[in-house]
Amino acid sequence: MQTLIINAHPDFRNTAHYSIQLEQAFLQHFQSRFSEDTVDIINLYDMAMPQATVPELLGIWEKQAQHVTLSAREQQLFAINQQLLQQFKAHHRIVIAMPLHNFNVPARLKDYIDNILVARETFRYTENGSVGLMTDDYRVMLLQASGSIYTRNDRYTPMEFSRLYLDKMFTEIMGFDQFEIVRAQGLQTQGVDVPQALKQAKVDLAAAFERFYH
Repeated sequence: MQTLIINAHPDFRNTAHYSIQLEQAFLQHFQSRFSEDTVDIINLYDMAMPQATVPELLGIWEKQAQHVTLSAREQQLFAINQQLLQQFKAHHRIVIAMPLHNFNVPARLKDYIDNILVARETFRYTENGSVGLMTDDYRVMLLQASGSIYTRNDRYTPMEFSRLYLDKMFTEIMGFDQFEIVRAQGLQTQGVDVPQALKQAKVDLAAAFERFYH
């Protein structure tokens, strides 16, 4: 059961960040449970990744559809896209560690989704709408740190777009069997005990980890 951790924090080298602390806690659980196995980790802000723009992915896909030869640079970008896509498909457990940026996912995570959300690879179109192809017990866990609290059913709850976006892309579009979210939240909210909030997140992570590999 191969596991891929996607670190989507721009400052991914700084272990003081709470989403990175959750990633480290996940790794501790993994190493304790699967001592003979390894985890693959990618840092989105430390790697080349084509974007869905006309000079890059959109133009490449259009040329391919028209059977036009790609330039050397386009061939290089497409090779990166294919590597990301095949790496993603080879891992049945996907873990995303990220901060909440303005109620949504960090920009490089959106770029990554654009690289792996590919028709006839991770989903396909039908007369009744898109159907996911990632149906062989694929699961995803989101480790999210946020300054505000999004579980109080108040004005902030419907504004937390990242969870809804990722949940629907993975389960509804690509066909993943399970979406988990572990939150370290309220970390910049007045009155919140930050060490206790992080402690609770790690308790939640322990429970989610059991479900993730059940």
